[in-house]
Amino acid sequence: MTAFLVVLVIILFGVAVWQMTKIFEMSNTKQTDTGEIASDKDNKINGYLMVMFLVFLYVLAIVCFWKWGDVLLPESASEHGSQTDNLMLISMIIIFFVGILTHWLLLTFAFKYRGEKGKKAVFYADNDKLEFIWTIIPVIVLAGLIIYGLFTWTDIMNVSEEDDPLVVELYAYQFDWRARYAGEDNTLGEANVRLIEGVNQLGVDASDPNAQDDKVVNELHLPVGRKVLFKMRSQDVLHSAYMPHFRAQMNCVPGMVTQFAFTPTITTEEMRQKDDVVEKVRHINELRRQNSKELAAKGEAPLDPYEFDYLLLCNKICGISHYNMQMKIIVESQEDYEAWLAEQPDMAEVLKEQ
Repeated sequence: MTAFLVVLVIILFGVAVWQMTKIFEMSNTKQTDTGEIASDKDNKINGYLMVMFLVFLYVLAIVCFWKWGDVLLPESASEHGSQTDNLMLISMIIIFFVGILTHWLLLTFAFKYRGEKGKKAVFYADNDKLEFIWTIIPVIVLAGLIIYGLFTWTDIMNVSEEDDPLVVELYAYQFDWRARYAGEDNTLGEANVRLIEGVNQLGVDASDPNAQDDKVVNELHLPVGRKVLFKMRSQDVLHSAYMPHFRAQMNCVPGMVTQFAFTPTITTEEMRQKDDVVEKVRHINELRRQNSKELAAKGEAPLDPYEFDYLLLCNKICGISHYNMQMKIIVESQEDYEAWLAEQPDMAEVLKEQ
């Protein structure tokens, strides 16, 4: 690969030198040959090429939407997800409308007003009306998007005490996640990376009364229909807690606590029964079966069947194993959540055993 890049650089350098030599020759000699001046035929060919390129762009867009239109964000599984999706949809409609219109004007005008012998272009020193139109329209559209986005963002980020959110800490480190539940008092104990020692992986302050009933787990369980307030920390570098199904993402910054809240609306079992998820799982398992045959032929272990799960991912390139930094999220009923949480040991028990 290195040899290929070296050869490519040498070739490009040679082309650049040749082009520069040609430019110097043209600038130092009197030009009598008009062979490089575009003729009506050249302009006509270029005009038709512009139209062909316009058709190509439109056909390409249609084919991409037809074949890969479903390769977008999955169905939202949080209460605020519809707001985020609506904002995204409105933005994309405006972008595509402007893009289609702009390319049509640019490329059709290049054809319609192509150079012809005897035809002279009309020059406008200024046109106040046109300048007002192409200035005020983007201002109105962008102002509307920004204001709508601000209201949406404020609504999503505003967490009221009346909601009585479940408080959970997401703790990121290279290259894994841990979750800490606030226990019966729903108040997280103090923590500091300087206190990390032995089983106390999150640096929880054992002397803080609020920390005694905190529970540290490596699998995130959430009750459906209840708002969850995530407090996020990082032990080492900048990470990003990304939960695509819940339209949630927030940076985990060393030395500070960030937060994000959402209300899950679809349990894991309900999402597994969705038609598109069932089809996706079927397709992935079919690919895994084919790959397992090749692995078996080599004497290697086959791939395990895939089953859908919500995931917490890291959306920052945080190091060599960034791609594998994830934690399973299970959304379940309040009763199942409470039963699972009751089985988890609290910090007092863990530290006592140590």
